[in-house]
Amino acid sequence: MERPPVDFDTISEPLEVHVSTGLAKIGAALKARAWKGAGPARLTPTQGQALTLLRGEPQGLRLSTLARSLAITPATASDAVASLTAKGFVVRGVEAANRRAAAFALTPEGAALADEVATWPDFLARATGTLDASEQTVLYRALVKMIRALQEAGDIPVQRMCVSCRYFRPNVRPDDPQRPHVCAFVGAPFGDRHLRLDCREQEQASAAERDALWRNFAGSQVDQSHPTQGEPK
Repeated sequence: MERPPVDFDTISEPLEVHVSTGLAKIGAALKARAWKGAGPARLTPTQGQALTLLRGEPQGLRLSTLARSLAITPATASDAVASLTAKGFVVRGVEAANRRAAAFALTPEGAALADEVATWPDFLARATGTLDASEQTVLYRALVKMIRALQEAGDIPVQRMCVSCRYFRPNVRPDDPQRPHVCAFVGAPFGDRHLRLDCREQEQASAAERDALWRNFAGSQVDQSHPTQGEPK
């Protein structure tokens, strides 16, 4: 008796479940690598994340901002900063704009360690490097969309992303599929591969503006798979 053909659509989980499982595995790998890299420096992954965040903020950050940016409780942020301060990696000062507010910044030793911490995800960059240019662009655009959805749902802190910035002008250059967007802050065109997830010059647009920007960005899919001549492939 012949067996009926297998229909994988009926026996497989939805594709979004497979994608979520894959992302969870990558997240587990990142956490494992963070613990491995943190060992010699006597850091926890949370302390490593704090160092990385402070690395991009030479003027320092308030404890509340640090906690919000890392999506951790103020108590957890306080414990992490206290440990880093005791180890000589972080120093407490005052915020330039508000002399009454405490701000935490890296010491020279902390800055050197933060440079090392920043290399922890390099193994993931190497894996991403196995994708060709078109695959990387498609993946990056998809990640931007997912991060934006998580942000709008309140599942992660507000990110300083291009797609929610008041200077973002999506798809205003339809004749240039590789650089269809414009950053009004610097007055220059750019493509999906140049989108930033954390831009210091970002200014959050209003809710209505963000919705309009997103519709203009997500509603048009252009081919940016091939870098322009002279750019690295």
